[in-house]
Order: sequence, then structure tokens, then C-alpha cells
Amino acid sequence: MKVAAAAYPLDWFDDWSAYEAKITRWVKDAADNGATLLVFPEYAAMELSTLDGADVAGDLEQSLHAVSRRMPDVDALHLKLAAEFGVHILGASAPVFDGGTRPVNRATLYAPNGQKGFQDKQIMTMFERDLWDVTGGCPLKVFDTELGKIGILICYDSEFPLLGRALADVDILLVPSCTEALAGYWRVRIGAMARALENQCVSVMSSIVGPAEWSEAVDQNTGMGGIFGPPDTGFPATGVLAEGQLNEPGWTYADVDLEAIAHVRRDGIVRNRTHWQERPEPGKTVTICPMQ
Repeated sequence: MKVAAAAYPLDWFDDWSAYEAKITRWVKDAADNGATLLVFPEYAAMELSTLDGADVAGDLEQSLHAVSRRMPDVDALHLKLAAEFGVHILGASAPVFDGGTRPVNRATLYAPNGQKGFQDKQIMTMFERDLWDVTGGCPLKVFDTELGKIGILICYDSEFPLLGRALADVDILLVPSCTEALAGYWRVRIGAMARALENQCVSVMSSIVGPAEWSEAVDQNTGMGGIFGPPDTGFPATGVLAEGQLNEPGWTYADVDLEAIAHVRRDGIVRNRTHWQERPEPGKTVTICPMQ
């Protein structure tokens, strides 16, 4: 299969049709280039707040609610496009008020057969917990699709090895991200590459790029698309299958072979995914002892 990772700029919309045209154009472009799995970034749905005007888009709390209210329409649009173009789409993550007083950060995977499933972020960044008051949501999930087993670690989640290990059965790990600074981009990228190494799988990282000066939440963004694998048998020595240009909008593509993933897990030079089980139990890893 061919996967596509977005470097996605945020836009201002005067009406829903402008947003619909943008998403349709992006999906069509990836599908026309042969992609069957498309990955949009974390919090890219914040551009939907512009539909409620400048006062709402510029106010953090109001923008969270405004975006959440739009998500049923977003779901319908993405399901329509997934079916029309015969692709799986990880839509841009969004703040979603799902029965609680505070929102979760939710990314939804849409399949061409009309099915969908969502993954909520597990661990919040300092901005999310102190300023946005976003909370953790549903447990981690493995989505069994016709493209293989897919897992999702949203941005900061990719930096925690035990979250990655919980998804050790997936073939493809999706890492939608939103990072303000270059250091933030590299933290998430290093996490995505490390998870591909440990689980001997392919990770797909998408990013928001460029400014959105109308937003208090996502005003500055740095990143690019990237697709990574284990630096071992059947994969590039660098582990980089493809990477875009920093802060340059567009899709980054790479071909992914599920048999290559199965082969490196079975016959790789190293067997990180299997040998993980040989580590000491948590709490028994470190012994404090005096120097003699």
C-alpha cells in the first residue's frame, strides 16, 4: 500500500463549503497519487473555529466548543470522501466534548466501507492540561482493517515507550502531531522513530505547518510529514522511508509492505519486538547500591 502523511496548513473559512472544498482537494490529491491511507495532523480541526467568526476563533475556550460542535458534520464528510476515493483517512484530531465537562483530544479513522473508529489522546502536554484543560479519553485501541492492524498515538503519546508497547501488535502506527517549535517537532519525530524500532513496524507522522495568527491555540506550527520503519532487514538503514521539507505544505508518500514488516519481525538482524519481554519487571530494573 502507499501511505500519505500530511504537512497541513491551517486556513480561514468564511463558510462550510470552503472547508469541504479544501479537505476534498487534499484527499483527491493523495488518492490520485495512489495513496490508500491518509494521515492528517493533531488539532488541524481547529481551523473549523473560523466558521464562527474572529471572536470565537481567537478565544481558546470558545474555539474548543465551536470545533466540537462541528464534528458530526466532519465525520459525515470524511466518510463520504473515504467511500468516494476508496481510502482510509485518519482525520485531523479535534477537541471533543463527549459527555464530560472538559474535552478529549480525539482522532477518528474513517474506512471506505462506511465504518469509523476513534482514538483519544492519553497523556496531555503542559499546554493542554494547564491552559486548555483537555483530559485523557478512551484506552488505546488496535483497529483491524483491510490495510492491516493500525494504532494511533497522538503527538505527545508517541514519546512514551509503554504506550507504544501496548500497541505492539499493530503493523502501522499513526502519529498525528501539532508542534509549535522545532524542538517539539523533533521530540515527536524521535518518539515515532523509536516506536517503529521497538515494535518493528511502520510509523506515519503528520504535522501542522505555518502560522494561524487568528488562533490562541495553534498560532505557530513547525513540522513536516514523515514515514519511518525499523533500520533493519528490508528497510532503509536510516529508518526513514520518506520525509517532507520542513514547514512546506503537502503530502509525503511511502510504499509500505506488510510482508516486509512480518519478515523483519521474524528474521531481522535484531528482534526488538520479541526481546522486549526479556526486560526486568518494572520496579526491579534498578538496584541502588553503594560504591566500594
